[in-house]
Amino acid sequence: MSRSDDADGGTGASEVDVIVIGAGPAGEVVAGRCAEAGLSVTVIEHERVGGECSYWGCIPSKTLLRPGEVVAAARAVPGAAGAVGGAVGGARTGVDAAAAFARRDEMVGGYSDEGQLPWLRERGVSVRRGAGRLVGERRVAVLAPDGGERVLTATRAVVLATGTRATIPPVPGLAEADPWDNRSATGARAVPARLAVLGGGAVGAELAQAFRRLGSAEVTVVEGGPRLLAREEPFAGDEVRAAFEAEGITVHTGRRAVAVRREAPGTPGEPGGPGTPRGPVVVTLDGDGGPEHVVADEILVAVGRTPATGELGLPAVGLPARGFVEVDDRMRATGVAGDWLYAVGDVNGRALLTHMGKYQARVAADAITGRLDPAGRPAADRADPRAVPRVTFTDPQVSAVGRTEATAHAAGLDVRAVTVPTASVAGSSVRGTDAVGTSQIVVDTARRVLVGATFVGHDTQEMVHAAAIAIVGAVPLEDLWHAVPSFPTVSEVWLRLLEAYGL
Repeated sequence: MSRSDDADGGTGASEVDVIVIGAGPAGEVVAGRCAEAGLSVTVIEHERVGGECSYWGCIPSKTLLRPGEVVAAARAVPGAAGAVGGAVGGARTGVDAAAAFARRDEMVGGYSDEGQLPWLRERGVSVRRGAGRLVGERRVAVLAPDGGERVLTATRAVVLATGTRATIPPVPGLAEADPWDNRSATGARAVPARLAVLGGGAVGAELAQAFRRLGSAEVTVVEGGPRLLAREEPFAGDEVRAAFEAEGITVHTGRRAVAVRREAPGTPGEPGGPGTPRGPVVVTLDGDGGPEHVVADEILVAVGRTPATGELGLPAVGLPARGFVEVDDRMRATGVAGDWLYAVGDVNGRALLTHMGKYQARVAADAITGRLDPAGRPAADRADPRAVPRVTFTDPQVSAVGRTEATAHAAGLDVRAVTVPTASVAGSSVRGTDAVGTSQIVVDTARRVLVGATFVGHDTQEMVHAAAIAIVGAVPLEDLWHAVPSFPTVSEVWLRLLEAYGL
């Protein structure tokens, strides 16, 4: 089969082994892995190769968080604090916002995907620009930017990897106020003096702290649930809230926006693009004591994600027109005969995390190519849900893997959770004077193995993989006791946790 490079809209083959709709991280991985196995592959992408994570999600958001994180860390270290004046989150943040935005632009390749294309080209993957739509069994119509349409046929498989988009809830006046979503926020060219954030999950919490440290004088987070980071252990959200309030971020929990009004709409254009000045936004919150109003210059909506499936033509293959595409453990779409349609990454709703999407992409590619897993078994998703790692890059960070204590009980497991202060080890004190946070393990008491772990504190993200290995490998506590952590590192908290359990 031909493997012509169609990245610039040339004429590629109309029949290939595998068609991938969506060139985000999951789509890239499944395409590359199938091509490396000798199959001809065409990827269809209507925006940028690299997807949401590369340009509007993980990469730019963490890049914008990093300057404030470094300044805060320096202020906690005697001998370094004098080099960075001002209070974190205050008018003098010590962060050069213009330089942070410039670094963001560098990290996203100037919002061009030219740097992403060589990886696919080197593997012989054809990239076709346009919007892909299912029009029948193994058949995909591609609507090109110039309006032309062409139908491609897959001899083996079609893989859906179109991800999700930000959900805008039906709050009266919200859509008309032209709110920010994650794309607008991570693509900002200026720091709003006042920022209101709807949603206290990972996206809302990270960007709230990023803009406070970049120089926003007022940041208000509104979360309808009882705490921030509701899917994590309760102590995690409580400790992040305490940190936020210490640096001047206002947090409303158990409150919801019931109306939004922008005084003057303006014309903001695309993120970072030209526009005319916009008036302030007035957000009305519910409450037992009567409505309360929050006034901001911009409002960021971070209340969830909606699968990007509405334009995929799913009814043409017998699936609902919208919603997540349900899959089996080999990533094959359920309800579609012939085992030819796959869905990987956020679009299948299993775990809306980039690393899990890439993992699923490997599973799908191996299922398509017939490759066995390292244990010699047919490829299948064996990581969900018992050992899904996740990190919220706030300060303090919340790093977790596997089940929380509550979800473990809900699954019918007899578990015991033990906690210790993350600051209880010398490694935390060496790092600085502001060591905070709590670490916890959740133990299946019958098997005496970990089923979950959470670490809150500074730089805890690198501790998660050890816990993931312990959970996936079902390592007995008695064996973990002999995995000796280095001194003086924060990882020594593992020893404290095992001691707290009774070893």
